Amino acid sequence: MSSKMRNTELAKLAQTFRVSTSATDVAVYDFLLALNTPRSLTVWLLYSQKEHEQLVSLEVNPNHYIDGESFRNDYLATQFLLKADFLKLPVSKKDAAMQKFHQYEELCGQTNNRFRNLSLDPQYNGPNVWLLNAVKRKIDMILGDFSADEFVDKANWGPGVTTLLKGEDVSAVTKFQCETGITRDLYSFVEPWFESAYPLWASHLQTLEKSNISGCFTFQGGNVIVTVPKNSKTDRVIAIEPGINLFFQKSIGSMIRRRLRRQGVDLNSQTRNQELARRSSHDDSLATVDFSSASDSISKSVVEELIPHRWLTILKATRSTIGMDAGKVLVWNKFSSMGNGYTFELESLIFYAAAVAVCEMLHQSTTDVSVFGDDVIIPSSCYKLFSSFCAFLGFRVNQQKSFSEGCFRESCGSHYYDSLDCKPIFLKGKLHNVQALYKLANNIRNLAHRYGSYRSCDVRWLPCWRHLCSRIPRHLRLVISRGIGDVGLIGNFDEATPSLAERGFEGFLVRAVTEIGVTRDSEGTGMLLARLWCGSEREYGNTYTLRGLTKIRISRILVPLWYNLGPWE
Repeated sequence: MSSKMRNTELAKLAQTFRVSTSATDVAVYDFLLALNTPRSLTVWLLYSQKEHEQLVSLEVNPNHYIDGESFRNDYLATQFLLKADFLKLPVSKKDAAMQKFHQYEELCGQTNNRFRNLSLDPQYNGPNVWLLNAVKRKIDMILGDFSADEFVDKANWGPGVTTLLKGEDVSAVTKFQCETGITRDLYSFVEPWFESAYPLWASHLQTLEKSNISGCFTFQGGNVIVTVPKNSKTDRVIAIEPGINLFFQKSIGSMIRRRLRRQGVDLNSQTRNQELARRSSHDDSLATVDFSSASDSISKSVVEELIPHRWLTILKATRSTIGMDAGKVLVWNKFSSMGNGYTFELESLIFYAAAVAVCEMLHQSTTDVSVFGDDVIIPSSCYKLFSSFCAFLGFRVNQQKSFSEGCFRESCGSHYYDSLDCKPIFLKGKLHNVQALYKLANNIRNLAHRYGSYRSCDVRWLPCWRHLCSRIPRHLRLVISRGIGDVGLIGNFDEATPSLAERGFEGFLVRAVTEIGVTRDSEGTGMLLARLWCGSEREYGNTYTLRGLTKIRISRILVPLWYNLGPWE
């Protein structure tokens, strides 16, 4: 029936449609009712009676279960609202985040004091002495020689804001066009060679009226501390970096990422961690390790101790030494924070070297050691020593999310109980538009497919799914293939009734509600530099996309291979 409306009319309907205020509560009830366990009843009562503080404090211990099905039901019920932004809690999420942030900044200060006088540290004995030296050798071997040419060539922009550029227009085009923010340390490092390495960019920057230092740069004291949403309990603290600093931080991150890949650690994919988690949930051979605020625990003295001098010089030149917190100046105890362009790669490097060193000390195979940020997988027999050594380095293992025995493992968003997929789904915000309905309905259907062992869809989820679909205007109930995003309702081939692609294309075409970025035209030097430096895989001509601004349109998407979910049985 949706085919009787023009695409422009459908797009307008999708843009203006709003879900009734009761839809979220009904969806929560239907989801928990489908699980039909004492825990799901507890969650509903706490939610409906607005006892949200108790709700987010609920926990599920996998060691208290003897079968995966019971655990999965209770786990799903407990996790469903854990990231909801509409729960009412007595403590401000920002205050909770800042309190934890200062706690870990103080921990970094304590670690710095210990490492400045290592010989006096009571923890510097036994295995920690051998492991510390082994980690230093391993990192030195992984990083190898520093390449100045690679450092210049791999520099690039991140997608977000900087200390000078805010709002939606923070594309690479705009940053090449008018970004000048830099710390004094980095300026001293790049000033002698910047014009030679980037002649066109340097020439352009010298023409900017707002540039007031050497005709190119604007000094920034450091980064800016802000909070962003994380889950129902707390926000996440990050630091917004000066733009030129971030440009070169991304280069260091790319260089470390490339060198880790030579060791078999691919930071571009979480697949290996996820597969190892599934396997070890069955044979108990590996431990999955998670850390509390790992990126806030990388203390300055530890990095200075572990990283070779030739690399440390560049790392220190590009980092911000101070942060601005609501007008207050904070001298960083940590080496780098979330928001820094190489923090993720740096913590991955340290944890990988530490994990390998521990395995070698205990004469265990390093074949299955895998790292993705602070998600670490090591042999179960190495878990205790690895945790102890990481505590010596100033990191805290999250005991609630780390598993070295039993049937449950969790890593990189995958959750398994004896190889049974227990990955939860989350309702992060209230249902307010058609895209939110698509997303939850598709999550429910994929969950039903998992419950049906990937052969069919478990019928218990049918009422919940049908209710969500009934909330969607009839003309917008577009059925699409699984795997192309939440741009419609995923379904079977016969439900979608796609049209056959023509003009030499093999596959089928389905209609979908897509969001496309709002674009802007530019013909300046920034556009030329962005095209030369960043490529033009998604952009054409002199057009670039603004950050966070989208518009809805009805698209015809080519599906080369249809994924059949199976009927409701």
